[in-house]
Amino acid sequence: MPDKINKDMTFGEVMRSFPKSVPIMAGYGLHCIGCHISVSETIEEGAQAHGFDSDTLNRLIKDLNEQAE
Repeated sequence: MPDKINKDMTFGEVMRSFPKSVPIMAGYGLHCIGCHISVSETIEEGAQAHGFDSDTLNRLIKDLNEQAE
């Protein structure tokens, strides 16, 4: 299991390794896995599909890692 979440991890990897991350992703509007993105896409790809800028993506990764600790 990886120690930290990064933007290159797929949604599937994150959900399997860090189950507490799901509510965080939902809070960012990434709850619709399957409509815009799939579990095989990376966090960065999903963020881009939802129009996130780099600051929002970095904040998401930070929030995910704080929850994972």
